[in-house]
Amino acid sequence: MNSPDIKAFIHEHSSLFWYTPADQKENISEEFLVETIMNYGDMDTTKRLITLLGIKRLTEIFNSLQGRKKLNYYPEIYNFFSILLRKHANSDI
Repeated sequence: MNSPDIKAFIHEHSSLFWYTPADQKENISEEFLVETIMNYGDMDTTKRLITLLGIKRLTEIFNSLQGRKKLNYYPEIYNFFSILLRKHANSDI
């Protein structure tokens, strides 16, 4: 279950989740939220997501990707965030 802050964030950026039915948007998984924001959001949106989830939780979600789930990310996006999160996972951004 997503926190009220995460639900508000999803609502604020609902156009990025255009293919998700409106009544299900607030209950998307953290994994899907991270994937969508990293692939389609801008840097300000991504920074806000990091603030909401925390860098450690975001890193856990990102590092748990395996198999086809990694392929859901654009290669350049996956590479960029792999480097960024490796560098900053033990600090606060």
